[in-house]
Amino acid sequence: MTGRERLLDPTGFDERTADTTLAPRPAGLRGLTVGLVDNTKPNAQVLLSEIAGELSRRFGTSGSRMYTKGYFGTPMEDDLLKQVAEECDVVVTAVGDCGSCSAATVADGIMLERAGIPAVSVISDSFLMSARAMASVQGFPGFEFIAVEHPVASLDAGQLRDRVLAVMPDVQRILGAEA
Repeated sequence: MTGRERLLDPTGFDERTADTTLAPRPAGLRGLTVGLVDNTKPNAQVLLSEIAGELSRRFGTSGSRMYTKGYFGTPMEDDLLKQVAEECDVVVTAVGDCGSCSAATVADGIMLERAGIPAVSVISDSFLMSARAMASVQGFPGFEFIAVEHPVASLDAGQLRDRVLAVMPDVQRILGAEA
């Protein structure tokens, strides 16, 4: 006769998944460091750099730091999460332009929020269902993320800039930046 087997949560998360509290928003972004979490998908780094540039121009952020995840289809590693949380004031994660990477990008944003860092997760609008499903699995069904027009991977720099300019009001609102 065999003993009881331990059932593991396939999402890899624990009891913290019931926390739906957003990190406190800063009074403004001037002088703050923006973390950029690149999930290695094509054009993610370019998209993130454009967002960081706009935050600097519009709100006077002091600079940005680019981080790269080990794999786009899973949430960021604990050591990377800790490093980003220690070194940055606000964070943008991108880009969710497939099923698993959009879910992981949303999970990254939720993990950062729970670590006390305001975060914006950027996905493409073709993967809204996947992103919403991950937010629900994480116990944060109301987690707000940004959906840029699909596609992202095949765009040139000008087209990516247009995508960024279209979502900057939402980036500003989610981070709590002044008008």
